Amino acid sequence: MNSRGRLFVVGLGPGDRAVMTGQALEALRQAEVVVGYDGYFTGLADLVQGKECLALPLTQEAERARVAVDRLRQGRVVCVISSGDPGVYGMAGLVLQCLGDAGQEDVTVVPGVSAVNAAAALLGAPLGHDFAVVSLSNLLTPWETIERRLQAAAEADFVLAILNPKSQRRDWQYRRAQEILAGFRPPQTPVGVVRNAYRPGQSVERTTVARMAEAVVDMFTTVIVGNSQTRQFGSVIVTPRGYALPAGEA
Repeated sequence: MNSRGRLFVVGLGPGDRAVMTGQALEALRQAEVVVGYDGYFTGLADLVQGKECLALPLTQEAERARVAVDRLRQGRVVCVISSGDPGVYGMAGLVLQCLGDAGQEDVTVVPGVSAVNAAAALLGAPLGHDFAVVSLSNLLTPWETIERRLQAAAEADFVLAILNPKSQRRDWQYRRAQEILAGFRPPQTPVGVVRNAYRPGQSVERTTVARMAEAVVDMFTTVIVGNSQTRQFGSVIVTPRGYALPAGEA
């Protein structure tokens, strides 16, 4: 047992090993204990072989953080794994809160490719200028707050990335989001709908604000809604930054 533990909060990225960072792979190599949602261990068998693996179901995020901090205080080298980036709707905040004021120097947050970055790359360059990210899940945030944020982002002409657009028990919020956006965006504004980015079953759809509610979406889908400057060129969606192009180039 180590005299002093170490805790890594690791972003696994969207799922494909090819887009995991070298820092994430090294943290997993060093770990003695790996803590995460049971679904996160899929595809990691060779990286966690011989380690203590603690798999907890969804809704037990606080317990994951508590268990990880407990193992850290036992002097273990611990990895808390999180999909995407652990600081973006991930586990980093919970772990740091659980530690409080003591032991923060023993924690390293390892960044990962977020769902927003992954979806944007598959669509082209829709996040080329200022953008906002809003989750439609009202499990931890009141819907009134979410709707206020949607309205503010739409009115300010941000490109908007929407996470968790729909679930089995929550099926009306996505259409309401479309109604809000339609009040501030021309109907032909480009929208990208990406499901299972860099995972089996990946799909990429390009649509418009007028028709975005027709797209099939779920908790594995990221929707990126363009702003007033966003354009579609062939199969790619681009939000220009405003640079002057050389003469003769569109």
